[in-house]
Amino acid sequence: MAADARNQVTDDRDGRTAFGAPPGDVRAVTFGAGFTRPGEAPSRDADAHSAVYAAAPALVPLPDAAGPRDAVNRLRSHGCWYPSADADGAETAFICDRGGVPQLWAGPVDGGEVRLLDSSPDPVTEVSWSPDGRWIAYTTAPGGGEHSRVLCVRPDGTGRRIVAGADPDSTAYLGCWAHDGSSLAVTVAAPAVRPFDDGPGRPPPEAAPGDGHPEAALPSVGWTDRGGHATLLGHAVYDAATGTGTDAGRGGGEESGGARPGATATGAAVRSDGGLSVYLIDPGGHASPVLLTTETHAATLRACDLSRDGRFVLLRRGPRGRREAVVRRTDDSATTFALPVADGDPWIGRFSSDGRTLWLRSNVAREYAALLAVALDDGAPCGTSVVAERPDSDLELLALAHDGRTAALAWNARGASELELVETSPAGDPARRPAPDATGPARPVPLPHEVVTRVTGAGAGRMLLALSGSQRRPGVWWAHEGVSLLRTPWSSKDEDAVPPGRPPVRPVPLRLTARDGLPLSGWYYRAPGRPAGEPAPCVIHLHGGPEEQERPVFHPLYHELTGRGLDVFAPDVRGSSGHGRSFVDADLGAGRFAALEDVADCAAHAVTAGPADPTRLAVMGRSYGGYLTFASLVWHPELFRTGVAVCGMSDLLTFFAGTEPWLAESAAHKYGHPERDRELLRALSPMSRIDALRVPVLAVHGEHDTNVPVQESGQFVRAARERGVAAELLTLRDEGHDFLRADNRRLFRRSAADWLERHLRR
Repeated sequence: MAADARNQVTDDRDGRTAFGAPPGDVRAVTFGAGFTRPGEAPSRDADAHSAVYAAAPALVPLPDAAGPRDAVNRLRSHGCWYPSADADGAETAFICDRGGVPQLWAGPVDGGEVRLLDSSPDPVTEVSWSPDGRWIAYTTAPGGGEHSRVLCVRPDGTGRRIVAGADPDSTAYLGCWAHDGSSLAVTVAAPAVRPFDDGPGRPPPEAAPGDGHPEAALPSVGWTDRGGHATLLGHAVYDAATGTGTDAGRGGGEESGGARPGATATGAAVRSDGGLSVYLIDPGGHASPVLLTTETHAATLRACDLSRDGRFVLLRRGPRGRREAVVRRTDDSATTFALPVADGDPWIGRFSSDGRTLWLRSNVAREYAALLAVALDDGAPCGTSVVAERPDSDLELLALAHDGRTAALAWNARGASELELVETSPAGDPARRPAPDATGPARPVPLPHEVVTRVTGAGAGRMLLALSGSQRRPGVWWAHEGVSLLRTPWSSKDEDAVPPGRPPVRPVPLRLTARDGLPLSGWYYRAPGRPAGEPAPCVIHLHGGPEEQERPVFHPLYHELTGRGLDVFAPDVRGSSGHGRSFVDADLGAGRFAALEDVADCAAHAVTAGPADPTRLAVMGRSYGGYLTFASLVWHPELFRTGVAVCGMSDLLTFFAGTEPWLAESAAHKYGHPERDRELLRALSPMSRIDALRVPVLAVHGEHDTNVPVQESGQFVRAARERGVAAELLTLRDEGHDFLRADNRRLFRRSAADWLERHLRR
């Protein structure tokens, strides 16, 4: 970052940059009225706002953990994903589960020998190699739960340390690197009460079902105080609930909640009981953390890019369905630009090398996300153009090469990916040409498998892709000059996807029309060895989100089910992504009742077009799909013979009472507000219709799930048993909302398949 942006001083002892502090000082430093440099007496303004002061994230050194701790029986068929290359693209860090749990690995792109950089059992979820090559940053989920921490390690496995999230109750996740590699942006969750509550309140861990709706067991408002520890230092603070902000250090100014260029922060009083904060942290510990911005009542907040001069930061913020790209100055957090962007991949865009163009993946004023170029003049917009779009496909992934002159665009074409490269060029003088620059002609890149899950630059003329397909495990491929794709030697071979003798089933697309005329679609997996016209027991499998999308990739669960002679139909009901913004929004609020009818319509279509046996249907799903499973069993009690609900919500009010604060902020827009829409949430809750349940149900949940607490499954199972309906709960140890450990994933698949086979094959 520039000297004026970081207010940096030079430590003469080793020549390193210190952000206003001696080496090793890890106190957060922000500069402006009301703030003090280390060693100075605090001002009266600082005293007045001491309620929002706290220690910034501190570096916590850890023992080196490179290489396996014990002898490891490596999985022959493993997945590799989320690659991030070093500066010249010769080596890459990535996530791999060859040891039975997603861990951090690194090695040469074109070599077979790779090294394990962190052998701890905590699953790794994101990876980012610093631009200067000195550090690899990554995110882990301690104990497999939903709280995460950010760590850094040297490429040789030494120097491992926690950068943020060391406290067991805290949560932190990755942002971008400064372009010189000197600092890493991280987001930290502040301790919070429930977002819609002004009092503490905590629901009991075991709410009695009572008459089918456990509201009597809830506090009057019902928000627990499960959140992370973070710092509200008094830099520009934005209140996401009101759209206003305060600068606690300066105590005044102009409104900054909108997109008006040059605005500064002011507004509602700061609440110290919640929010998300973005810091710049030096992994080496030679400089104090710098607080870029804080938002109270925030749903999401991620730093996606810093301009090369360090003067501006690109943030992604907002709840589901209302994401925004926000450009703010780093010295005072004043907002210079804001624009709605699409859900999906959080890495929404990047500044050009000269900072005069902002490339964004956005669906503003359109059905499908496209590539936008925003011309900037000192961070303020002076023209916006759509430079790449498709009439019926979302721009799903956007990645730019390290020099910013080549963009990789991954389009979602009816569930499969189509990749192309376009050349970019610097923007002209905004005073002479207000419209942003255009791109060169698109160059398509043929793909060996159906879905691209990540694209990243890997040196001059090279990029890395994480691919998945219906016939393979996730793997990493590298492309040189956009001409050919080569599988990395350490990714699983396609023939290793499953044991010999039973190749994966390649699904076929099915299209149908809902009862209200809305087009729906999905993928049908036919169990092998069954004559084409013979009816088969069938599982309707519902994905999570609801904004996720069913993709033609290899699903070990589907492989297990089809191997038991069960067909699988995996549809996209309304609310799913990949079909346009109107389709995503079609289930908002009371529209969720129509989504429940979509499940029945999809089951009927599986019978007529599958063909599925109408007397042997089951419903199954995870997360939001688990909610739909619970709901389908009580809304359509005569349609299904059984159900398997995985990490699903059974009561939307108790879900809001127990989930993470930032997730609740985001979910309120999607499902309904837990205060204003209380009756709607009650009507949409499966527990409110539990008396209609007629068939056996298996619930599966991770013991550390704080997104959808395990009590959601427990209360449904207890209520079913009290009504004489067979019900079981399988709780997986050391797992959260996603099941990440190989042994637990096998246990889950076999238990679910055993249950479905037992109830459908008879």
